[in-house]
Amino acid sequence: MHLDSPDSWRIVWVVAAGSFTVAEMARRLRLWFLPFAVGAAVAAATAWAGLSVALEWVVFVAVSAAALAGLRPVARRLMSDTYLPGAGSGRWVGREAHVEVTIPARGDTGWVRLGRERWRALSGMGTDIPAGSTVLVTGVDGTRLTVLPLELSEISPPTTGREPDQGD
Repeated sequence: MHLDSPDSWRIVWVVAAGSFTVAEMARRLRLWFLPFAVGAAVAAATAWAGLSVALEWVVFVAVSAAALAGLRPVARRLMSDTYLPGAGSGRWVGREAHVEVTIPARGDTGWVRLGRERWRALSGMGTDIPAGSTVLVTGVDGTRLTVLPLELSEISPPTTGREPDQGD
């Protein structure tokens, strides 16, 4: 294969596009090799169209640079560890809910109404939270909310399962 032949460059560009695509997948889509795969694919198209090798290189560099400039902001957003509180179930953290079924101190869950939705809830303080209380959502774990009562008067001590002594 002679690289001064325009026919050879068709193969080179196709192989380069495939190699960059495989490299991108191996890097778990971090968008480093994808711009070069796009540039090589467009350069392959120009090679099949019969343009000169020099022009194919110009197209490869220009398209790769443009794709790199366009995809880097997307890659930064995808790779950032920034927590978006307004997205997904995290949007409920910091909101108030109303207890519909008493939330026991430990173990089982109670039920709260948050907006129009009904959620299972766990006590974040390890104390009973009676029905009718207003609580603050402090966390979301799957389909369960962790909540804290907003009024200290709404907190009931945890039940221990034994009766207090007469002298208490």
